[in-house]
Amino acid sequence: CLRVVRQAGGQTSTPSLPSCDAVHAMQDDAGTTLTPSDPIDSRPASATARGRSGLYAVLGLFALVTLVADQASKIWALNTLEPGVAKPFIGQWIQLHLIRNSGAAFSLGNSMTWVLTILSVVIVAAILASLRRITTGAWAATIGLLLGGAVGNLVDRVFRAPGLFRGHVVDFLDYFDLFIGNVADIAIVVAAGLVVILSVRSPHPEDKGEPTAYRSDDD
Repeated sequence: CLRVVRQAGGQTSTPSLPSCDAVHAMQDDAGTTLTPSDPIDSRPASATARGRSGLYAVLGLFALVTLVADQASKIWALNTLEPGVAKPFIGQWIQLHLIRNSGAAFSLGNSMTWVLTILSVVIVAAILASLRRITTGAWAATIGLLLGGAVGNLVDRVFRAPGLFRGHVVDFLDYFDLFIGNVADIAIVVAAGLVVILSVRSPHPEDKGEPTAYRSDDD
């Protein structure tokens, strides 16, 4: 604050800035502080919450659609196709060929059902733990595909024959007589490709932990 200084000779110096009382008066009249507020701090908390809720909705939608499509297609295959008999689907390149897979995706790694079931649970848990790091719609859709595919095959391993947590995954899409997969496998492969693309474009999906739509351009 500035104070009035009396010089020798009885004259007072002319202050270049308002006195303390004048500054206080300006603040009282305006009703606000004189310092600018932080644009990030002034962002409504409800807006950020809505943005994150929207991302979760996108992720949940993609995961749910993937899971339903996977399980519905497996039910159709079990009720329609004869095990071990291949039928043309897209020419001779992709055929319908129903099998029960005790191994990993695309009928790879048989005789490891218990290990693969535990691994599937760990993968799903890791995906769920990373949800708060997602800040864009593209990443939400990608992780939704990955989650839906992982849960789709996990459901088979937990609940299908021959027993609880020892179930065999239903595969019925035969690719070039090389490997056989299902809709969940397709979703996982597509999600993996999208992860590579998004990582090149935006290496850090979590960035600042806020939905991209509510970040300031000056951040």
